[in-house]
Amino acid sequence: MVMLDEAVLGDPARLVAVQRARHALPAQPIPLNGIARLAARLLNAPMATVTLVGRDEEFFVGTYGLPHALAADGRAPITYSVCAYVVAQDHPVSCGDMLHDDSAALRDHLLVTEYGVQAFLGVPVRDAADRLVGSMTVLDTAARLWTDGQLAALLEIAELLRPPAPVEASTQVATLDSAALLDSVQEAFLAVDPDGVVVGFNRAAQDLLGFTAAQVCGGHLDGSLLPDYDGQPIGAALARLFAAGPSRPVLRQVSMRHHDGHRLTVQTSLSVVRGSAGALACVFLTDLSQQVAAEDRADRDGSFLAALLDSLSVGVIACDDTGQVVVVNRVLRELQGLPAAAPLPVDYPASVDGMLHDIAMRPLSWEQTPLMRALRGEHIDGVDVLTTMPCDQVRTFATAAQPMIADDGRLLGAVAVAHELTAMRRAERFRACHLAVEAALRAADTETDAAPGVLQAVGTTLGWPCAELFLIDEASGRLRSVGHWDVSGHDADGFFGHTPILGAGITGRVWQSGRAMWVADIADSPYLTTVYEQTKAQAWLSRGIRTVLAVPVRDGDTLLGVLTCYAGAQEIHEELLTVLLDGVAAQIGVYVALRRAEQLARQLVRAHDDFIALVGHEMRTPLTSIAANATMLDEDSDGTDDDRRQMLRSVARNTAVLQKLVDKLLDLAGLDSGHLRLNVERVDLAVIVTDAVAAARHTAADVGVLLRTDLPPQLQVDGDASRLRQVVVDLLSNAVQYSPSGAQVQIGLRADDGTAELCITDTGIGTLADERDRVFDRFFRGSNVRHQGIIGSGLGLSLARAIVALHSGTIRLTDNQPSGTVVRVRLPLHEPPTLPEA
Repeated sequence: MVMLDEAVLGDPARLVAVQRARHALPAQPIPLNGIARLAARLLNAPMATVTLVGRDEEFFVGTYGLPHALAADGRAPITYSVCAYVVAQDHPVSCGDMLHDDSAALRDHLLVTEYGVQAFLGVPVRDAADRLVGSMTVLDTAARLWTDGQLAALLEIAELLRPPAPVEASTQVATLDSAALLDSVQEAFLAVDPDGVVVGFNRAAQDLLGFTAAQVCGGHLDGSLLPDYDGQPIGAALARLFAAGPSRPVLRQVSMRHHDGHRLTVQTSLSVVRGSAGALACVFLTDLSQQVAAEDRADRDGSFLAALLDSLSVGVIACDDTGQVVVVNRVLRELQGLPAAAPLPVDYPASVDGMLHDIAMRPLSWEQTPLMRALRGEHIDGVDVLTTMPCDQVRTFATAAQPMIADDGRLLGAVAVAHELTAMRRAERFRACHLAVEAALRAADTETDAAPGVLQAVGTTLGWPCAELFLIDEASGRLRSVGHWDVSGHDADGFFGHTPILGAGITGRVWQSGRAMWVADIADSPYLTTVYEQTKAQAWLSRGIRTVLAVPVRDGDTLLGVLTCYAGAQEIHEELLTVLLDGVAAQIGVYVALRRAEQLARQLVRAHDDFIALVGHEMRTPLTSIAANATMLDEDSDGTDDDRRQMLRSVARNTAVLQKLVDKLLDLAGLDSGHLRLNVERVDLAVIVTDAVAAARHTAADVGVLLRTDLPPQLQVDGDASRLRQVVVDLLSNAVQYSPSGAQVQIGLRADDGTAELCITDTGIGTLADERDRVFDRFFRGSNVRHQGIIGSGLGLSLARAIVALHSGTIRLTDNQPSGTVVRVRLPLHEPPTLPEA
């Protein structure tokens, strides 16, 4: 049972000794705080104190680990003291569990209630006259059992505080070099004199470094342990240490040689103890080899991971469980403009504020990003995130993100991977762009009408602010603007509509060379050198333009114009954008060429029709007059000689030929224009063919051609009988005319699969294969016909095709082996013929 003896505490002689000790102990060369630390280390306790005990208060002359509030003033009321129990009883006092001790004084002690102390061991401290002045005490905040060995060690340490008796100078280590004391320390420990000679080496040091005490003690450090003290000679380091005599231990990381030769990294705690034998450096060693190896592995792994992440072509960003961004790889650093090796911004979300958008270009807050959504437990796959960095184009990243979960289920953080798909998404949009361009071209009647829609589709797809289309004027040969588009809608500043100069400026250069031109940055372009070009460049810059791309508009090898597009940010995908715009330019080129061809065709048809109408109408009246007068003269030729009558008949005959030609021309014009209408009714095609064959037999017989028929008794179709007879007559006339004497012409008629087919086969001169489609063109006559001098107008088959087409039928020519031609006319049996519009 502990108790306080007021008589002992208040002994005047003892109190005088205490006062002397308060002045004498701090003046000794032994660092009292170091002694307290040594005691705590030896007994594996968190706190130790060297205390001088008065009557009403105690004085701390050496402390280690005591709460600051308790030891800050260097003294405390006696009610806070357990050292007083040691002094009062004049022998060691200990308690392993104050909280559950039988003594209420210990259970309710202020050290227990205010500072959590649960165990203590204290031994008396005496002065040179052996008077009791205080206590050497260690304290613990956990309950424990104090051993005899620990008590003995504490007693030996307390002896260090007794003023020493004179000793021989040859003594290297006094009480401190007790083998039992050193070996009881759990940490590796060695003592070194100012010359670097080892004078103490405990068992833990032997286990750590592989040397025995006999191998090390008495020898210089460099002869055994060979410490590497920041690359400095150990002698110089020791000299500084002894000269400074630090009041607190000095921590250093040192490399020492193991007995087997390898280097060992240790943490050293250095302090200087001064005694009667002189000053000694006390060195506690903590093995850091595993820690260093782990740090090396971590550094290697970290370097490997960093190199791996930086080698990826995708962006990677990761955060810890608090949301703090800890990893941003090279791709994302370059995107954001962060230096490769610089620390990340402390407030990383603020550094990207306003730069991230969703697919609809709505701003993304940091909490809406895939990384933060993953931190909240979501698994994100393939979400498009758009970035708008200063002086850069809008870029698209397909982003995946997921939380990082430890094996035990703890959330470690989140990681997001961003794969740039700017070019791919732009290509996808260009497919839509091509369709939009096609729709705009299809809906427009002229190039000028088509230009705004086409340019808007291109500009919107590219995300570029403006574009302009130039076409070469056919009449003047000059390049002129036919339309433009501006996203802002403000085009009153003269930016558009200028007339390009051949070979000058971007559009003019493309006009001259016929090749696409890409200017990535017009503010720093080596191509724009002339005053005119620099003036244009300044106008573009004032409009916020950075990149210009112009491509030629072609129809085959013919240059039709130039498509010029302007970007508000510096672009980098030259090849892709050029290819895509070339495709749009090709669409425009085909459209322009077709429109011009259609316009030319309409002009030719109009001229052709005007010519036919002119010829037909202007010739019919005089021919009628000539024919009537020739007939009258022939009838009134009783007094005329034979030659005159023959001339009159020739005039009448040739006039009739011209009248037939004019009639055919007018028929063609009338049928094509719809002015002549069919008289459609139910007719017997077999009768029509029979009548036409009967009419042709006389002419055929005159030239020695035999007509053979294979006709059904009846074949009903819907049509105009006179027009159908006209077709059959013309076809039979051709067959007879082009067949040699003695030849046969086969005429067949049959019904097949809802169609009536008339087939006329001759063995005449035939039609060349490459001319069979052209023989239906007006006035065209085959080359073999022309070479043989056979007369004709080249209108018969044209008229036949027109009539057959109006009956919803077809007519075509094929080869008849070994010679001749087969003409097939197919008419629907039941479908009514197509009536031309009035």
